[in-house]
Amino acid sequence: MEKTKVRILVVEDESLVALDIKMRLVQLGYEVMGTVPTGEQAIAAATELKPDLVMMDISLKGLMRGTEAAQKIHAALDIPIVFLTAYADEKTLSEAKLAEPFGYITKPLDEVELRVVLEIALYKAAAEKERKQLTLSLQKALDEIKTLNGLIPICAACKKIRDDQGYWQSVEQYIGEHSGAQFSHGICPDCIKKLYPDLDIDEQNR
Repeated sequence: MEKTKVRILVVEDESLVALDIKMRLVQLGYEVMGTVPTGEQAIAAATELKPDLVMMDISLKGLMRGTEAAQKIHAALDIPIVFLTAYADEKTLSEAKLAEPFGYITKPLDEVELRVVLEIALYKAAAEKERKQLTLSLQKALDEIKTLNGLIPICAACKKIRDDQGYWQSVEQYIGEHSGAQFSHGICPDCIKKLYPDLDIDEQNR
């Protein structure tokens, strides 16, 4: 069975650079879903195409910078972003961090670096998605669990429990309403001897 190709959207405002990136990605075995030159088009394309990853140039021409477009895409669609940049200065990187990218690739592109950065980004994205799903599952489980804590008033004679409204309930009813426990009934050996003194338990067990 053929492995499904990773689908990538490229956002680059220099047409020749965009073509070069597309060719390199195809050679590495990725599927390029499209190339767009502006942040606004990037948001529209990501919303329509739902790529597995977006490669985004930080310094796009137009009204919207790549960092702003990346923030909107990641927040709305939870698609991992890898930034393309010709500048690795502190100011550019600080701005890029606000979009919570999954990696950086500096221009001109190096194919070895390109593959490594993309594969790590995809791995981190998959791990993050799994972590979020696990967190949701755990939260759902916790929401469904009822716990007993504190002092529980119980009758010393009949063993009924008094609830918060002052009503007395059987142990089974009270615990059933305040936890996820379910009861099955039986008779312990001591009670059997008390209730059925003529029944030889030891004989029954032999």
